[in-house]
Amino acid sequence: MKRKLTISLFFILTALFITACGDKTIPDRLDWKVQDFEATDQNGETVSLEDLKGKVWIADFVFTSCTTVCPPMTANMARLQKKLKEEDVPVQIVSFSVDPERDTPEIRSEYVTARGGDLSTWFFLGDYSFDYVKNLSEGSFKSAVAEPTAGTDQFTHGTRFYLIDQEGTIVKYYSGYKEVPYEEIVEHAKILTENQE
Repeated sequence: MKRKLTISLFFILTALFITACGDKTIPDRLDWKVQDFEATDQNGETVSLEDLKGKVWIADFVFTSCTTVCPPMTANMARLQKKLKEEDVPVQIVSFSVDPERDTPEIRSEYVTARGGDLSTWFFLGDYSFDYVKNLSEGSFKSAVAEPTAGTDQFTHGTRFYLIDQEGTIVKYYSGYKEVPYEEIVEHAKILTENQE
């Protein structure tokens, strides 16, 4: 009887241990809600927050005539997209233009593909006012955006990549410019996608 009890207890504890180990979480979750938005992608299709519900997505803010941080950020996002595909982690990439007046759908499309991005899982959004994207960036993503100062055509914006869950909640942000933590982002995205299954 004692032996059966010991064996039963062993299996119960083993099952509990395996369950606990399998329940992965993302540390220091931000839990910032993304406000409703509606924009147009590089194909002229409307994309809204509602369209992204049920998907894990990674967002950033860039513009195509940027001469400093945007080219490496977009190339870094393309690398991240490739790593996510290699790990079979289904994630939608979403870039918001902070220069919607000049960034036409054609220009946005060319910009991503020139840096190795795959447009089949990448929305590069525009066709809204500058004030609209400024409000979205500052209100939901807690990142300042500013128009060019006199004598320049360069907008000011953040350089973070944001991981957003299936409910439209920002879970975490990471450097998108230098020392991008690719493996960490992939692991966190994997946790979110596994939790939806």
